[in-house]
Amino acid sequence: MDNDKIKQLLSNIALYKDQKAYKELYTALHEQLHRFALSILKSREDAEEVVSDFFIMVWQKKESLKEIEQIKLYFFVSIKNISINKLRQNKKTGTVFNEEYLVHFKSPFFNPAELLLSKEAVDKIMEAVNDLPPKCKLIFRLIKEDGLRYAEVASLLNISVKTVEAQMAIALKRIGNSYNFKLQFPELHHILSGKK
Repeated sequence: MDNDKIKQLLSNIALYKDQKAYKELYTALHEQLHRFALSILKSREDAEEVVSDFFIMVWQKKESLKEIEQIKLYFFVSIKNISINKLRQNKKTGTVFNEEYLVHFKSPFFNPAELLLSKEAVDKIMEAVNDLPPKCKLIFRLIKEDGLRYAEVASLLNISVKTVEAQMAIALKRIGNSYNFKLQFPELHHILSGKK
């Protein structure tokens, strides 16, 4: 969901207390925000709590939120801040996490219809993505899965755009050079690695 659509829904929520618009906003953004919170918290329960609290705050602050220009970025920054506060709170209470989790995507970073990728190819790409270092993987997902721009990711993570560019280059190279991927899908390996 793009920034303009979010602003339109927020406007309807603020002006008319439109519960249908609120539900549409929740449905459209819940998974992305949950996945982002999960990448910070490493706990499904805590990530769900953070996202639920965030959407309650959206309803409570509906009038003021419609004035924010980069609202999607604001949502991600808010989730980041709430998640960090949750981590601090958990540290104070002595809560420890060793939860193993798998993140499931609705769609891979490539459009399978456009590239005519088989399910097997998509699975191999996702396997390679899951093997990326944590920061690199997070940046890759925010850009390729959530559709954020490099500058938005840089602002969200408090890093430079050059760092985002470097991490994306690393991600694409590692995915392209993944042993199984390279052998099974040489034509896609060339696209990802930039090799002719």
